[in-house]
Amino acid sequence: MTLLVVVQARMGSTRLPGKVLLPLAGKPLLGRMLERLRAAKTPFELVVATTTDPSDDLVAETAAAFDTPVYRGHPTDLLDRHVKAARLAGADVVVKIPSDCPLIAPEVVDHVFGAWRERGVPERLDYLGNLHPPSYPDGNDVEVMPLPSLEVAWREATRAFEREHTTPFLWDQPERFRLANVAWETGLDYSQTHRFTIDYPEDYALIRAIYDELCTSARPVFSLADILELVRARPELLARNARYHGTSWIQKHAAELRTRASLGFHPGVSS
Repeated sequence: MTLLVVVQARMGSTRLPGKVLLPLAGKPLLGRMLERLRAAKTPFELVVATTTDPSDDLVAETAAAFDTPVYRGHPTDLLDRHVKAARLAGADVVVKIPSDCPLIAPEVVDHVFGAWRERGVPERLDYLGNLHPPSYPDGNDVEVMPLPSLEVAWREATRAFEREHTTPFLWDQPERFRLANVAWETGLDYSQTHRFTIDYPEDYALIRAIYDELCTSARPVFSLADILELVRARPELLARNARYHGTSWIQKHAAELRTRASLGFHPGVSS
């Protein structure tokens, strides 16, 4: 089976424009993230899915500079972008990892992929991720779906947020689709206290500081354990974006999501 990781990226972020190309230890954020994904041990294909807007020519050029194929599609319909990128690549399984996760841990990616190998095909899952409920530090988002299941969402999803956020049509219908969740193997939940994603200048300040401390030419990819050790030793770093801890697009659409309270999942890998 061909596993395709789709990194969605564009320059037109409303909260922090151009965030995907902000510098991190001498390289653009998108390049650093692609570097971290390639450090995962599980074999997969990789593509950057950006838009047809001319402002995203820079995104395409950056992806090419890091030897990564590019698909260009709809500016706001991310569901369409993912499906068409997967079809073009001949993928069987689609993995959604947004470009606002520049500290994503390769070991987390491998752990979720391992859960998919164990459960996804034998049980014919439609969706497996590590976000419902979340437990990993925010910014380690990995969602895995067979292309036929994602195509069902592509054909039937009508609400704007379902198309913008790609996967809610699937995980918000546990009575219809076979779903599974992967919890952080430590048994801890840092999802509301450790924010390593980027939407605001405060997020960038934290992420830049982490890269400045941990990223070297000899070791450009550092682990989640390294990050956690650093912020334990220097708690003032986490304070930089503390006002946004636990912030998610889901809060804006809570009234529209049937599974907002429990999300229909249980701790651990469950369906």
